[in-house]
Parts: sequence; C-alpha cells; structure tokens
Amino acid sequence: MGRIEQVWIKTASRGPMLARKEAQIEAGAGLTEDAESKGSRPITLIEAGRWSRAEQLLGRSVDPVQRRANVLVSGIDLNESRGKVLKLGAVRVEIGGETAPCRLLDDAEPGLSEALREDWGGGAWGRALDAGDIAVGDSVEWAAD
Repeated sequence: MGRIEQVWIKTASRGPMLARKEAQIEAGAGLTEDAESKGSRPITLIEAGRWSRAEQLLGRSVDPVQRRANVLVSGIDLNESRGKVLKLGAVRVEIGGETAPCRLLDDAEPGLSEALREDWGGGAWGRALDAGDIAVGDSVEWAAD
C-alpha cells in the first residue's frame, strides 16, 4: 500500500502550481479547482520512487512540482497501469495512460525529460470514477479486479 505525498492544483494552463494539503475530486473529471480538471487528462500522478531515480540520473535534487502533476504518490508502481483503477483514499481513479515527459520540462530543469523517459517515469493520467476528497497522507492502492 502506498500513500499520497503531495497534492497540487494547476491555476491555469502553464500557470503556477499551488500545493494543497487536501483537494476535492469531481466524478468523471479531476480536482475541482484545477484548470485541467475537465480536460483530456483530468488527474495527473507521479511516483516518488521514479522521481528519486530521475534525481539520481541528474545528480541533483529537483522539486517534484516541476513535473506539474496533481498528485505525488509513494509505494505504488504506475508503470504500464493503463486501464487499472487506483484508489486515492476513497476515490477511485481509472488510469487512462502514461504522461510522457516533454521538452518543456527541460525549460524548468535541463535533462529532466530524458531522466523521466523510462518506465512511465513522467507519471500517469486518469479520470475520477467517484467524487470525494483526497489529502496528503491518504492511502493509495490498486482496486481489486
């Protein structure tokens, strides 16, 4: 079982990311305050272990907010998880696919896109199946098939 380590709200497309201790999620969408919550990738997730591996490849510490994802999770492997259902606390999120790293990451941190290239290191995106609240410290686990 994993846990939610951080939550961010995107204020606008390419706008600042605001850290939150908790957030509301809308069924069929994403985080209610997030600018992309009703877009094609309503919830984005990154994995703490893969982030640490990218930092090792870069040889320096990098704030995970640079990935511009909504939720940082630990203890869960997002690699090849398309179609699986992830429970963030009590909220179920169906994983739609990989969030491949793009060159825009290198504007914030040179080399970051390449460091995240393997094994879904850039994270995953999904859509909420339920409405509810999530918070830093909530459990994260794969739903039973």
